[in-house]
Amino acid sequence: MKKFFLAILALVSCTKIDENGFKKYVIKKGNHVSGYRWNTTYENKFNIEVIFDESAKYTTVDPVNQYDVNKLWGVSDCGNNHSDNSIRFGWRWLNDSLEILWYRRVAGQFDFEKITTVNLHETNRMHLSINKNSYELRVNGVIKTVSRPCSQDFKRYKLYPYFGGDERAPHNITIRIKE
Repeated sequence: MKKFFLAILALVSCTKIDENGFKKYVIKKGNHVSGYRWNTTYENKFNIEVIFDESAKYTTVDPVNQYDVNKLWGVSDCGNNHSDNSIRFGWRWLNDSLEILWYRRVAGQFDFEKITTVNLHETNRMHLSINKNSYELRVNGVIKTVSRPCSQDFKRYKLYPYFGGDERAPHNITIRIKE
């Protein structure tokens, strides 16, 4: 049993954070997820910084899927599984630009809307506030407010990069995030 816990600790401690505080998340070709993590919090305000590189450019097999929202970072909410209720920043490569969107799940249904476009290789500052009846999402000073389906505070878990819906990553995609 001791060897098992040491092996788990070694895997967790192998997380590399660069000299600027960014952690590299890689969604490998043919996958949806960038790995599995379990980080819980009671926080209501989050500041992250994100850098995308050339690997954020992609073309889907089905052109309709180019409009799908890839998930970047967010949290579960309302005391439920993230598939039921959550709020996230999303991203997609569309019309030769990188769009950042909000992506929300309410009672298992999702909706989303573009916040802004960002440049590759630049640091993007994002802020999420969870208020009593709304979410405020800010990207490089552009603010969107979205209604929240519950008003209580809950323990949440953080959600990390995920590619696609129907399709999986067409190549390795690297995203650097500083929490």
